Amino acid sequence: MSNRATVLYDAPGPRARNLYRFASLVVAALMVAIGYVIYRALDEKGQLTAAKWDPFLESTSWTTYLIPGIRGTLIAAAMSIVFALILGSALGIGRLSEHNIIRKICGVIVELFRAVPVLILMIFSYQVFAEYEVFKSKYLALAAVVVGLTLYNGSVIAEIVRAGINSLPRGQSEAAKALGMRKTQIMVTILLPQAVTAMLPALISQMVVALKDSALGYLIGYVELVRQAQQLGTFYGNFLPALIVVAAIMIALNSALTFLATKVEKRLRSGKRKGKGPIAAPPADPAVSVPGMDLTKP
Repeated sequence: MSNRATVLYDAPGPRARNLYRFASLVVAALMVAIGYVIYRALDEKGQLTAAKWDPFLESTSWTTYLIPGIRGTLIAAAMSIVFALILGSALGIGRLSEHNIIRKICGVIVELFRAVPVLILMIFSYQVFAEYEVFKSKYLALAAVVVGLTLYNGSVIAEIVRAGINSLPRGQSEAAKALGMRKTQIMVTILLPQAVTAMLPALISQMVVALKDSALGYLIGYVELVRQAQQLGTFYGNFLPALIVVAAIMIALNSALTFLATKVEKRLRSGKRKGKGPIAAPPADPAVSVPGMDLTKP
């Protein structure tokens, strides 16, 4: 075996390779031992029996617990994602404003809500809404979850929007100003359409975060998937299978959201490739003469 050096590091020698193999075996043995201890503990509690999975074959388990939880999770996530995109776009554009006061106000809002944990925002919103009766009691938890997710994710999206717009060449804005376009026209028709494609991967990740963070709503009594799974586990005494099923459902929902957003991103990128390129200048007309310039020459 040759001792060729790689680009980033030198290839390990015989002693180093033996040490790596020994360390790998030790780690693998530790993982097996930990897995066996967990298996024994769960088996002694009767959590690995087939009877614990039987409730998921009954329709009442789904109609009473899981389906309402999935519906609550999707409603909170969808509303918070839409509102966060709107808020984040407004704050991100505001941080690029030429007016100093607007930049400072948007910057304070972004930095404040990025620093506060989502759960604190949910609890605070719930207490405020309940104290001043802003919403009806049956909508209190939903409103608090949506507001908390919107404020946090909107602040993060604001930074994504700001970075995406700043990544574009400045020459485009300068050329648009030279043509007499207003600032709003430049932002809406030139900068944002180009920045959206560059921002989509980060936006997709933030949408997945919003969907997962909706599970925090169970702490304020919101009917979502994790809370319903806990109630199902309490009723049937099968906490482990219930959590495994919830994890599988959440993975499926996040994968579906990622797949949909990725398809949209690919379509946007392919649309740009198929679009028309820059308008070419018309060929010079030999019949047109300009003093001191021969237009027939290349």
